Order: sequence, then C-alpha cells, then structure tokens
Amino acid sequence: MSRSLIHLALLAALAVVPFSASAQQDTHKPERPNILFAIADDWGWPHAGAYGDPVVKTPSFDRIAKEGVLFDNAYVSSPSCTPSRNAILTGQWHWCLGPGANLWSTLDPTTPVYTHLLAAAGYHVGSWRKSWGPGRHKEWKVHPGGKVYRKGFDAFLRARPKGKPFCFWLGASDPHRPYKKGSGKASGMDLDKIKLFAHFPDSEEVRSDVADYYFEVQRFDRDVGKALATLEEIGELDNTIVVMTGDHGMPFPRCKANVYDSGARVPLAIRWPKTVTGGRTVTDFVSLTDLAPTFLELAGVARPDVMTGKSLLPILRSKQSGRIDKSRSFVLCGKERHVPAQEAPDMGGTPMRSIRTDDFLYIRNFEPDRWPAGTPNYEKATIPGNWLADCDNGPTKTYIVEHKDDDAEHRRFYDLSFAKRPLEELYDLSTDPDQLVNVASVPRYKEVRERLWKQLRTELVKTGDPRVGDGPVKFDDYPYYGGGPKHPSWRRR
Repeated sequence: MSRSLIHLALLAALAVVPFSASAQQDTHKPERPNILFAIADDWGWPHAGAYGDPVVKTPSFDRIAKEGVLFDNAYVSSPSCTPSRNAILTGQWHWCLGPGANLWSTLDPTTPVYTHLLAAAGYHVGSWRKSWGPGRHKEWKVHPGGKVYRKGFDAFLRARPKGKPFCFWLGASDPHRPYKKGSGKASGMDLDKIKLFAHFPDSEEVRSDVADYYFEVQRFDRDVGKALATLEEIGELDNTIVVMTGDHGMPFPRCKANVYDSGARVPLAIRWPKTVTGGRTVTDFVSLTDLAPTFLELAGVARPDVMTGKSLLPILRSKQSGRIDKSRSFVLCGKERHVPAQEAPDMGGTPMRSIRTDDFLYIRNFEPDRWPAGTPNYEKATIPGNWLADCDNGPTKTYIVEHKDDDAEHRRFYDLSFAKRPLEELYDLSTDPDQLVNVASVPRYKEVRERLWKQLRTELVKTGDPRVGDGPVKFDDYPYYGGGPKHPSWRRR
C-alpha cells in the first residue's frame, strides 16, 4: 500500500475515533503548541549520535537535534530519579522540595507542577510509563505527571477532547538496569569502538556492559521515533514542541548519583519548527528545572513565584549558535539522599552541591565522613545487605570491586568510584576534562576554589537551600520507601 493510501486510511479511522487530527482540522485550531516531553531513565551525556558517539544509534534524537536545537551543557538538578523528576515537574531546585529532594520519597501535593497547571489552562495532559517517582503519591488526587495512559501515546491521543492542545510525558524504564547481558554485542555493536569514561577500566566485561546500556538507549530512541511518526501522519508534528532528554547519567560507577558530568550532564534536544531555527548547537548552561517555566510560557500560563528555573524561550527563539545568554555561564547541581547506604544506624545520604562553569567544576561535600557510594561493609549496612548501594549492581561495578587489588591502576579506578571524598573538590577542565584530579588543595587554585564556593553559596542562600541556612536540615529524617542494591552473597541467605 502506498504512503498516500495509508494516510487516507488513517484519516478515515480518525473520523470514527476522537483523535487529535480531527481537532487540528477543525475551524477552532488551538494556537498554543502541543508539548511532547520524552525522558529516558538513566540516559546520560554524551551517549547519542548527535554528540559524536560512534556506537550508539539514536536517529530520533539526532533528528530532533538537526531540525531543532542541541544543548551541549544541559544538567539535572540532582543525579537521582525522584529528585530529578520532582525538579522537572516543579521547575524548582530539588533542595527546595523537602522530602522530594530524596529518592523513593513523596512530594507535597500543594506543590505546583507544570502538568496540573497546564491541565487547568485547558491542555489535555497525560503520561506513559515512568514519569514522577519512584515514591508514594497517594495524597495526590491526580498523578503528578498527569493521568497515566497505560496503552501509550496513541491511546492518549484518542482520548483527547476536540480542539484541545496536549501535553504528554513519554517516559520509559530504559536504559535503567538490569540489562540482558550480551545484548549489545549480540546486536552487532563493535565493542572496540566504544568510548569509555576515563574512570572505567578498559576490559571486555566493561565494554560489553556499556554496549548493553546502549542497546536500551536505542530502544528508547525507537519509542520516541514512533511518537514522531504518529504526529507526522496526523499533521501535528510541526505544531508540537518536542523535548528529548534523560533524568541523569548512566547507572554505572561514578555516574548516576554523582555530580560529575558523567552523572549530572544529560542529552537535550528541542524541536519546534514554527519558532525554532534548526541546526543549532547551544552552549548555554541550562538546567532541566528550566523546562517547566518554558512550557508554561508557551501556553500563556503564569509561572508560580516559587519556580527557580528560567524559561528557555529566548534561546529557542534566537537564530544563533554558541552562547546565547551570557548570564548562563554556570549551572548548579546537588544530591541529597539517594539510597540509605551508610552503616547502621545512619539513615543519611551523602549531601553535596556543585557549580559547573566552562572552566571548572567545584563540589562541596557536606558530610565527607560518609561513603559517597555507600558502605562496602554490607553486613553493617543500615538496610541489611545494601552494598555500595548508591551504585546500581552490574558487571562494571563487580569488575571494579573484584580487581581493586590487582595493581595501582585498578585501585585508582576503585577509589574514584567508591572511596571517601574530601570536603571540597575542584577540577580544572582545561587540563582535566574527565574530572579525575582534585586540585582543591593545590595552592595556585586557592583563589578559584574560594571564588567558586562563594558563588555557589550565594546561589544556594538565594534559593533557600537548608544546607547553607540557619534552620534545621531534615533531608536525612524523611521516610524512605525503597530498597537498595544488595551484595551478591546476600541473596543466598
């Protein structure tokens, strides 16, 4: 059947089902754009073809980047699922959200979220698979991410009232662990071409593990591709702003649950041809907290005063590449409790805040006596059996632990991921783009270290971060509703 006949058949079906095309062909066309927000689970920078990765295939992301804007410096508020997603929904830094700053937590139902604000303004709002969470939301009358459509994007569009613009959260569990071991290599990936992070040991085991991660990144990319194809078929793609990103870095050592670029920096591309000049790469530092105020401004909805993010519309409407807004010369990030991963009876996390500029990454570790990736002494863990529990279990983690005593090089790989860290970390990106050599104690960096801490502290005070205020710090006291990665021997007990 030809493409034109397929299109006619689809239009005929839409005449029976209340689908979005009928709304777009109605005389009451909505002037406000639709919003398709596609977010992967544990997909980090720079793992996309548009960023030059030679192995992973991401044609959907690459298309969005080519026909829209590719962001080279996009960061999450926190490299942990729940707080990252809370920050996206609320447009606020996660440290402003009480228990919402932690993994497997709750979010105050009085907190304004862009999904509900758009629904109140006449948008048809919904979500599929993972949006908010993980955590408990029983106090919310409507899911924080919008009504859940378990049968996906097409079901959401069929339920769309005539004439309404839509806002859809296309979520996924990819590329979250566990993986089918060997799936990447079996799919034909060339392991020798994989560009490993410099803090990974170069071994067949690690390369194959990264390939398995790539395999699931590609599956997510295909899901987005199907949604783009649907919008294209019904004539609504160009009236839809499409945003594609991840909630934090890959689930590997020194990545997820870390504020290094390997954990906090994410892919981000935005397509909206009615307004956005395509083919641009922007180097402005942006936070995913900027998305909520962007979506609200697009819809003509007033932004709540509590939102700390800044709309991206000035960047999107620009025709330039490079640095558009000179004030976007830095970005903040932070972490509170991921998994309760310390030794009993400590229910605390490893609180840290960071500021990233073009030239430096500065990190403040507020509790340097705690294990940044969780205790290796699983028999003493607060949650029994939890083992280096701020790092997901997998072949790379196992390899690094099992080979830590082989030689000095392998011990360094282990320490980079699992050893305790000092109060301050400073990385000079001109000489150390991989962020491996802490120069905070080097005398010639004293002025830079002090300047960045002052700048970071000023921003944290301005946004009401309890870590730098005079009031109580309650992050470690909030309930935790999850489990944690166990030591392999624990399963046999």
